[in-house]
Amino acid sequence: MTREEIVARIVEIGLVPVIRASSPKSAHAAADAVAEGGIPVFEITMTVPNAIQVIRELAKDGSGKFLVGAGTVLDADSALMCLDAGAQFLVSPGLDIGMVGVARRNGVPVLPGALTPTEVMAAAKAGADLIKIFPCGNVGGPAYIKALRGPFPKLPFIPTGGVNFDNAADFIRAGAAALGAGTDLVDKSALESGKTDIIVANARRFVSIVQETRAALGRSVATVSR
Repeated sequence: MTREEIVARIVEIGLVPVIRASSPKSAHAAADAVAEGGIPVFEITMTVPNAIQVIRELAKDGSGKFLVGAGTVLDADSALMCLDAGAQFLVSPGLDIGMVGVARRNGVPVLPGALTPTEVMAAAKAGADLIKIFPCGNVGGPAYIKALRGPFPKLPFIPTGGVNFDNAADFIRAGAAALGAGTDLVDKSALESGKTDIIVANARRFVSIVQETRAALGRSVATVSR
């Protein structure tokens, strides 16, 4: 898939599960669960033990079935390792120009983090395909996304941090292009106890919220315009 096609697919799905796990086995289980629940895209954070190998295995095993991204990518060197492992998009909690440059030179979507208007402007100028607003829940949640959409109506935001079942619809109504979902989706206790059916159910619930909210707004897919 091209960079543009991957970005369009992420926005179409409307969700990017953030997979943080204590072991490679748990990361694999979480990836399988969210995909089974109807979210064929996710990011494996670099905080997962042996994250590069996990990405490599998932990229190989899931070819054509889902999009595998690398999360918590903090610098250019890490970005290169992730791309070499087969990551199809890169995500960071903040903005590192070197990391963004690696993604752009390799034709891979990049989702750097930003919080303030100044950071949003810097991320857009650097070439972000989608902008991760993190930690969004700590600075106003949906109301903050709505406020950012005022001066930046054409920038595609993915609020992450504090996204849950209660506010997911509000984030979509506020103008989010997609949602970054962490602990409320990939339930840590369920994952550690092997009860991945809970994660499957969580995924399905998030998918329903996004689809139903978009339908009520009169659009099946959020508009991304750059």
